[in-house]
Amino acid sequence: MKKLRMPSSYTTLFAIIALVAILTWIVPAGTYEYVDPEAEKLQPIAGTYTAAEKNPQGIWDVLIAPIQGFMEAIDISTYILVMGGYIAVVMSSGAIDVGIKSVIRKLRGKEHLLIPVLMCLFALGGTTFGMWEETMAFYLILIPVFIAMGYDSVVGVYVVALGAGLGTLGSTVNPFATGIASGFADISIGDGLVLRLIILVICVVLGSIFVMNYAKKVKKDPKKSIVYDQKAENEKHFMAYSSNVSENAQLTRQHKLILSIFALSFVIMVLGIVPWSGKFGITIFEDAHSFLTGLPVIGNILGHMVPLGDWWFAELSMLFLTCAIITGIIIGKGEQHFFDTFVSGAKDLFSVVLIIGISRGITVVMNAGGMTASVLHMGEVLLSGISDVAYAILTFIFYIPLSFFVPSSSGLATLSMPIIAPLSDFVGVGRDIAVTAFQSASGLVNLITPTSGVLMGALTLGRIPYDRFVKHIWKFLLILGIVIAILLAAAVII
Repeated sequence: MKKLRMPSSYTTLFAIIALVAILTWIVPAGTYEYVDPEAEKLQPIAGTYTAAEKNPQGIWDVLIAPIQGFMEAIDISTYILVMGGYIAVVMSSGAIDVGIKSVIRKLRGKEHLLIPVLMCLFALGGTTFGMWEETMAFYLILIPVFIAMGYDSVVGVYVVALGAGLGTLGSTVNPFATGIASGFADISIGDGLVLRLIILVICVVLGSIFVMNYAKKVKKDPKKSIVYDQKAENEKHFMAYSSNVSENAQLTRQHKLILSIFALSFVIMVLGIVPWSGKFGITIFEDAHSFLTGLPVIGNILGHMVPLGDWWFAELSMLFLTCAIITGIIIGKGEQHFFDTFVSGAKDLFSVVLIIGISRGITVVMNAGGMTASVLHMGEVLLSGISDVAYAILTFIFYIPLSFFVPSSSGLATLSMPIIAPLSDFVGVGRDIAVTAFQSASGLVNLITPTSGVLMGALTLGRIPYDRFVKHIWKFLLILGIVIAILLAAAVII
């Protein structure tokens, strides 16, 4: 009898799009009144929900949804393709490969320490500026490192995805989740900071233990790997990103220069996307921008620059394309070699772009079918007139399915917080509890939901079947969910 196989990620996502389309024939459609109906992000008004005529989605809508998803995700798609090209150019120099072998030599016998250190660094990015899409650059860098150390691709994916994901789950000052939600809840981003910090620390510690235990088992017995049947194929695939330099190769001046530019590019990336002025009142970058662009002649030569803190995917793509060109010049193998390498690297990440576009199609169908407002109204009814402890726990539980349908934390905050936060006043609970419940649930769901293009892209890069990933991680995420619910209840009681 032929063994049944789980369909690919692409087929799974198409099936979910079809399922959501079927639900639009069953789930009532509805709408809210909005503060500004013309705004890019609509802010609904509590208590204004009304039923609307159903707009069931058919075969045409299912087929065109992934295309519309691609169009909505063109910014991150461009960023990923440019990043793939940049990484390929850097890899072709051998600098990263030599650097990796140097790290392995220094950590020999202590390789496991790299796991918590890197997870904490990614968690720091997640909790401060919502690092998630930006992690796509790191998988092809770190997966070969962990495979060379005797682990598997799963460890590399977990270190990046769980590190940044748990940081986002425990967002302390993340402006794209906590900041937007706090704004719509009409509270300070500092309200509930202690609780969020506790959630962050506990979740990152539990996550590090989870990954280290799995890594230890795989290193001791490779058959414990959830992708053991792909071991030889994966090693061949990921080692293709290596330049096959000798084990004892030393960093040359050229290598050090390329690695310095590589590191600097990520520092600039962080500086570019953190809203220093808008959220933290730090205007140094805007002041510098105004000074430089205001200079006679020089300002015109520099062009229409965007100050650090206001960057997003277009500026990030420009940054990494520029760094790729500079790196290509340093390598000095000519124009044709540079473009061949860059295009080849971009091509390697096209599967990730495909996944992201298809996953966006799920939200496209749901919104077109009018389901979003109805699901939100269910929460409004569910959370009215209950006890304070029940409110804290049920708000967290309610945001779990809602986060599945709206994987964007900023979009979910904009859509739901004007409705959910005022309910806290009637129950007698601080609005910061609603904000923390929202961000925790959103962060938790994004670690497992197929509607998260970043997660599905990461699994595709790591060559990890989605069904095996879910089977391996669901118990750990369930434990995290229980811990968060307990902490939310305790915060209300205390």
